[in-house]
Amino acid sequence: MEINQYSIVLVNLDPTFGSEIKKNRPCVIISPDVMNKHLDTIVLAPMTTNLKRYPTRVAVDHDGKKGMIMIDQIRTVDKKRVMQVLGMLTKSEIKNCKDIIKETFVD
Repeated sequence: MEINQYSIVLVNLDPTFGSEIKKNRPCVIISPDVMNKHLDTIVLAPMTTNLKRYPTRVAVDHDGKKGMIMIDQIRTVDKKRVMQVLGMLTKSEIKNCKDIIKETFVD
């Protein structure tokens, strides 16, 4: 299965601890394609259908459902956790995602 940056994938995030986001859920691949190609791990941000606006969340519309990418929950997982590829972010969603990542993690 080919895993590309800004793809939406279904991922098994269990087991988790404390406030970590859990269960099988859609996630957005954040890691660049060169990493995705050569490493056994990927960096991703889980998605939620909870539409509360937070500064670290990016609104998306995928498969007819509204949701949010949780930039505040970015994590690294093994590729074996990926169950299937569901789709891809739109160009405007990718731009918004990049903007929130920069605003959150870059001085």
